[in-house]
Amino acid sequence: MSFRAVLSSSFRDAVTFWLPVSCAGCGVVDSDLCSGCRDALAPQPIRRAIEPGLAVTSALVFDGVAARVVRALKEEGRTSLARGLAPALDEVLRLSVPAGALVTTIPGTRAAFRRRGFRPLDVLMQRAGWRHRRLLRVVRATHDQRGLGRRARRENVREAFVSRPVAGGTVVVVDDVVTTGATLAEAARALRAAGAAEVLAVALAHTPQLRDFPGESRVIET
Repeated sequence: MSFRAVLSSSFRDAVTFWLPVSCAGCGVVDSDLCSGCRDALAPQPIRRAIEPGLAVTSALVFDGVAARVVRALKEEGRTSLARGLAPALDEVLRLSVPAGALVTTIPGTRAAFRRRGFRPLDVLMQRAGWRHRRLLRVVRATHDQRGLGRRARRENVREAFVSRPVAGGTVVVVDDVVTTGATLAEAARALRAAGAAEVLAVALAHTPQLRDFPGESRVIET
């Protein structure tokens, strides 16, 4: 073992001693994500309609372990947690992306990138092994969606995105967490306006508040 490797190993041990890592899901020390919490992130894909003609397939319920792990990734910068979340995202993408479809993601704001220094969805997609094209961009500032109801969320993101031209076909748009589906619905509008013939939606997780659009049925994938 080289001197540099020994020094690096010693430094990591010292950091672990003074600042022990804790599981993002349950708080147990000396584990970034313990085996029990990793098992709790096993995908349970579910598809819900969020408006006529648009449904979202998500892998996890944004609650408990899943919510704590996603928050730690996004707000604490613990990007290594993407390894534990990636299998669930990969599962719903495999279920949802038809052959020949383009895959894109909900764009983050510049302010969010400056605050975090990375784009959570980019990290998750890369760890899941999926390439995507940046078709959408933010063209209008929006308020924080937290605390807003369904109607207020839709008004908040109305015409917030534009898309690069799309030459027909199917586009799958991916988000990390879906609450009412307002952001995904607006992204779908922008993609259709740019030429997409069909838009499908995927999310890593959905909040317990997500409900089917009235008149639409829910389909659980098995």
